[in-house]
Amino acid sequence: MLQTNLFVENGKKVLLFCRFLAFLRLSFLQLSYYTKLRNPKFNCERFDYSVDYSLQIIQSNKKLSIQNGMFSMIANSYSGFLSLYAINILNASHQQIGLLNSLPSIISLLTTIIGGYYFSRLQTKKSFCGISIISTRSFLLLFALIPFLPAYQALVLVVLFAVMNVPGSLANLSWQSFIGDLIPERERGQFFSNRNRVLTIVSMLATAFVGLVLNLFDQNNAYPFQILFVMAFFFGVLETIYLFRHVEIKEYGEQNVKTPSIRETIKSMLNEKPFLFFLLSSMLFNFGWQMAWPLFNIYQIEYAGATAFWLSMFTVTNQFSQILTYRWWGRMSQRFGNGVLLSVAAAGMAFAPFLTVLSVNLIYLTLVNLLTGIFLAGTNLLLFNQLLSVSPDKERSAYITQYTIFIGLIGFLAPQFGVFLLGKIGIYTTMNISSVIRLLGSSAFLIVALILYKHLKIKAEE
Repeated sequence: MLQTNLFVENGKKVLLFCRFLAFLRLSFLQLSYYTKLRNPKFNCERFDYSVDYSLQIIQSNKKLSIQNGMFSMIANSYSGFLSLYAINILNASHQQIGLLNSLPSIISLLTTIIGGYYFSRLQTKKSFCGISIISTRSFLLLFALIPFLPAYQALVLVVLFAVMNVPGSLANLSWQSFIGDLIPERERGQFFSNRNRVLTIVSMLATAFVGLVLNLFDQNNAYPFQILFVMAFFFGVLETIYLFRHVEIKEYGEQNVKTPSIRETIKSMLNEKPFLFFLLSSMLFNFGWQMAWPLFNIYQIEYAGATAFWLSMFTVTNQFSQILTYRWWGRMSQRFGNGVLLSVAAAGMAFAPFLTVLSVNLIYLTLVNLLTGIFLAGTNLLLFNQLLSVSPDKERSAYITQYTIFIGLIGFLAPQFGVFLLGKIGIYTTMNISSVIRLLGSSAFLIVALILYKHLKIKAEE
């Protein structure tokens, strides 16, 4: 009788979960309509566009990009609780948490090397990107089945999450080039700042709801996590549908487009000084940034004792400050340039590890996430805009591939280095080292911005 009542009670919670997600879908579509059609910031009539895309097509693609991104944010709402799932449900070790953060990067690196150049031969990217997205989301169904395994559950999660990044890295790579072709350069700063603001609102609402629902269950109950993965998959299907609704025109008129070899691309990259300087600076900053990723999860869950509710609060407050500042970063980047503002944002990010380990008080940690979200908004926006700016138009796909390869290598090494230091010198010193490396990366961004400004000034005078 007790088991029957428990099943009925869980069934009611799941029904509430499904109804609320359906409500979110309708609400987000309405939010998309009002934000895109009624907000003058999304009106692109004052911009000049290339002959390939008409004003109507660009406006339509912008709306679809936001709708696609909204469903993507909901589908990704599981990610903030994956470490909690691994630690509390699957009993993952520190090394496995480190691998959960680093192993996908090396898989993405290898995938990008192998598949990136095939992708660069494509005259259109939409189909390639859409197939990669739905393939990635399909792994969520496998995540839901892991608790049924008799042993090695945490290891299976690590392996599946790594393999999921084979199509995931291709989806990310193709989307960056795809959206870069669809949005004119003059409008990218403003459009992406507004798009990111809308998507962050969606992500914040979805994450808050998921955290509240998970908190209704026992922290060692796998059932709500399994439902979460299944629902995330269905929103991934909607994400794919809205991607396929974009209008894409072939990049070249010729049927056979010559694609440079890896050696030619690397040689060209070395001669493209703006891209090369940006890549080196980004590698330094990303090493300090990503070495702390597993440490944040370990500190919050094991040292501070954060539950699903508090993990959602950390994410929501962080995203709330991003919402408030995305437009500001977009305006300032148009005024001062991406490079200078990127160094400011990265400097703010440098203090996140240092401030985090000052206390285990959950309210304090929530306030720290509220503060660091300001600089995270600028870092995410400006890194992407700067990458597009320093990549030559006709070779953008190849350059983004190179960038992804090098950052993927950093993404594999840095978390492992962080976990290694954790075992040797403790979490407090390790987090402070992360702050120092991030600050060095911020300084490198500033130096590069000043060098590029001087280089462009001299070139203009000639």
